[in-house]
Amino acid sequence: MTYHAKVIAGGKIVIPADLRREFGIKEGDTLILEKDDDGGLSIMTFERSVRESQRRARAIFGSDYTVDQFLKERRADWGDE
Repeated sequence: MTYHAKVIAGGKIVIPADLRREFGIKEGDTLILEKDDDGGLSIMTFERSVRESQRRARAIFGSDYTVDQFLKERRADWGDE
């Protein structure tokens, strides 16, 4: 489905109410805007951005890799261990 958003004074974008409800977007929430190579623009919630980053990290490091392991490796790289 296609939606239209209007840009108002100050460059503010008005997101249609049904989309705000569907994605749980509330006043004051942080949204991530990403420009693609073809001149397009994607908007995602902060939570979606975090989930996508986690998915990418799992694809690189595996699902068993922990923050503690990462920090241990970095400390070893820095000579702190």
